[in-house]
Amino acid sequence: MSMITAPLGARTLPKDVLARDKKECRKIGPCGLGEEALYVGSRFLSRYYYIPWGEVRRVFKRVAMSAGGYTGKGVFGSMAYLVVQFGGQEHSCNFRNEAELDQLLAQIDAAHPQIPTHSAQAERKLAEAEAKEKARYVKDLSPEAENTLAELFGAKRYLEARPEVPRMLTATAKQKRVVDQMKPSARILGAVVGTLGLLAAVYGLYGLLAGTGTGMYFLLGGGAAFFFIYSASLFPGKWNSKKYALSQWEEALEASRQFIAGRGDFPTPPQYAHPVVLDRMMRVVREGRAHSAADALTQVKADLKALNASVTVSQQEHDEVVEIKPMFLVCDYQD
Repeated sequence: MSMITAPLGARTLPKDVLARDKKECRKIGPCGLGEEALYVGSRFLSRYYYIPWGEVRRVFKRVAMSAGGYTGKGVFGSMAYLVVQFGGQEHSCNFRNEAELDQLLAQIDAAHPQIPTHSAQAERKLAEAEAKEKARYVKDLSPEAENTLAELFGAKRYLEARPEVPRMLTATAKQKRVVDQMKPSARILGAVVGTLGLLAAVYGLYGLLAGTGTGMYFLLGGGAAFFFIYSASLFPGKWNSKKYALSQWEEALEASRQFIAGRGDFPTPPQYAHPVVLDRMMRVVREGRAHSAADALTQVKADLKALNASVTVSQQEHDEVVEIKPMFLVCDYQD
């Protein structure tokens, strides 16, 4: 955590107000939500900058997709950024955990509904996609389909009472997917570069204490190399090992299994018990492509399998797929 906080916009907060607000802010990833300001990270330091809420004009997520895209072959991962627009300027802050970024945007939307949480372009595309989606809905559904919609809606409301359960499914599935697909050569390279960077930083610190002229260069260069490897999840450790990723996924799966058991006959297996999955199942029913929950889940699986790197999707579709497809890939679409 940064001990120094610098303003990004034109407005500044009194030192005593800033110190109290930052201390009490809700920390999510490298950012923080205070009563007075939004705190965002620099390249290496969390909550290094602040922007008073009165200056924030728009916040939204920007995603850089990794190699492999929507195919089942590559690493189904992405690099997510929080983008903050203020006073004619823009600042991006990298999130290692995309679920934390989604949580941050949800908190901002709840606490500051006047601040848009999508880019202007995304808002237009979302509106267009919503209109196209509603045009595909069947007007007169069968009684079976109506009952299925009611069942799915009730299941979604049940999940929303404990959002951390499906959130952990997504996070652990993504981590397991990335770790499982990481090449051994990348791990070796990460270990070598990270270790050399750390040694260079230590040597640079020693040089600074000894009064040599090159100590600062070794400290900055070595530190930058180490933090880059660490932030890219390439430096070997327990937290990114296959065994640890599997244990985290199994823990999240067991929590989901126990939670949905409290509702009786849940319409999805525990590994797919996620509000977005239920939304897509309801969409399938409304479009007349399924009448029962089982058929709707089968169709959702088919839709996800059909997505590949050549398919262009809307912002909403992208956000949904990134949220749930790792769970299906980890389970190979099996129940």
